[in-house]
Amino acid sequence: MSESLTSQWKVTKQAVRGKGVVVAQNWRAAQAGAEILRKGGNAIDAAVATGLAIGPLEPWMSGIGGVGFMTIWSAKEQRAWTVDYGPISAKKLDSSNYRIVGPGPANPFAWPDIFEQRNEVGYHSIAVPGMVAGLAKALERFGSLKWQDVIAPGLALARRGMELDWYMQVMIANGAEHLSRFPASKAAYLPDDGRVPTLDWQGNVRHIKLGNLGETYQRLSDGGPRAFYQGALAHDIAADLQAGGSAISYDDLASYEARIVEPLSFEHGGTTINVAGGLTAGPTLRRAIELVGQRTKGKGAPDAGFFGAIADAMHRAYDERLKTLGDKPTNSCTTHFCAADAEGNMVALTQTLMSLFGSCVMLPKTGITMNNGMLWFDPEPDRPNSIAPSKRPLCNICPVVVVRDGKPWFCIGASGGRRIVPAVTQLSLMLIDRGMDVEVAFHQPRVDVSGVGPIRVNRDLPDDVKRAIAAKLPMVEVANHVSPLGFANPSCIVRDPTTGELTGMNEVMSPWAGGAAQ
Repeated sequence: MSESLTSQWKVTKQAVRGKGVVVAQNWRAAQAGAEILRKGGNAIDAAVATGLAIGPLEPWMSGIGGVGFMTIWSAKEQRAWTVDYGPISAKKLDSSNYRIVGPGPANPFAWPDIFEQRNEVGYHSIAVPGMVAGLAKALERFGSLKWQDVIAPGLALARRGMELDWYMQVMIANGAEHLSRFPASKAAYLPDDGRVPTLDWQGNVRHIKLGNLGETYQRLSDGGPRAFYQGALAHDIAADLQAGGSAISYDDLASYEARIVEPLSFEHGGTTINVAGGLTAGPTLRRAIELVGQRTKGKGAPDAGFFGAIADAMHRAYDERLKTLGDKPTNSCTTHFCAADAEGNMVALTQTLMSLFGSCVMLPKTGITMNNGMLWFDPEPDRPNSIAPSKRPLCNICPVVVVRDGKPWFCIGASGGRRIVPAVTQLSLMLIDRGMDVEVAFHQPRVDVSGVGPIRVNRDLPDDVKRAIAAKLPMVEVANHVSPLGFANPSCIVRDPTTGELTGMNEVMSPWAGGAAQ
């Protein structure tokens, strides 16, 4: 394997500790959530504020045009819940618009080629967005502050615009080809005569205006969350969608409701693992841990037996997922964050626009960058996950809250599409079965087993681990790059059962990820 400059680096990251903690893929969003904790809000308030703040900070990952799921431990109710605000296809969707024109693979899902990439880019790729409804539902049921309080940090950021840096430039450059096809997207993200925006040689601060997003946040603050789905703002959203050719109507928005549902709960190693179930990756997580059984138990750093068991179990679990559920893995542009407070509330929240910049459509009237949730559907007809009207697709989201002795112990999740479940499985079992400290666990090299292609093994793993995996399944060694990340991008908060202190940790190789404490 050829060496890279990063092979000379030793990258570390410190955990954040406190009585209330927020960790996110963008440290500024984590700060917004922690400030809500300092003002007397609980973990749910902080998570909602973080979710609303992170969109203007990293609009290629998530935003109010997106979707998501969260798993919550409610201290008041002493139990876990899942909030489902996933995508739904339009009621009047015409599946013939997604005509197969080639064998593929046309995209990371390995779907066939679709006419004009309509399931991936542009107005036909957009599903009904649920993020605002989901955050509002969580706030109403489990929060303690008002909507205007939790949207305030996001409103300020949306009005200010994105602060340009090298990472943002990389993301915009990667999305430039598709962004340039849509006038509002091109004007916002490629403002320098259609080119990727740059900084001057002195590195002076530059902010990129996100179209009319600041005004839209103000309308949401004034009108409340249902303004996204009913009323003048909803009419503007629907008008822009239909003008671009989307099947989504005002009625689709008005009838959208987020759901509070039972989580998928199962036992392992003296803990109860609560994860979003149904059409998420939760069932695959449960199956992988079931197949691992007792083989990952031990003390200290994971050894060859640990990783061999993970590789075998994940390979089998993904094989079953792809054959029985009809889902195909992907690398998506998703964000995950966690929040926890001194009262015992915990939130693991994963939200996404799907692909990089989602559909790449910024709606002209509102400045909202929209998801491309239709890419989660199988374009082949007559399958469980096939494209159809008024339907929810499968996804790879996997937010987890783990309970031990009846009390919330840790919350965890990740972004990274097909890489999410392997990361969450390995890190959870390092904590549960190996008794590792979360900061130490996050510095451990990992493997990626996603059911398609050879197992991807961090080249920093010991040789005996590599030999153990290679003896079972095809394997390839890979570097753990900063950009693009070689593996998933997890976040986790752990509660000390004795002192109650919270410790938050993010992916070590993610330059923007960080945490903040109350």
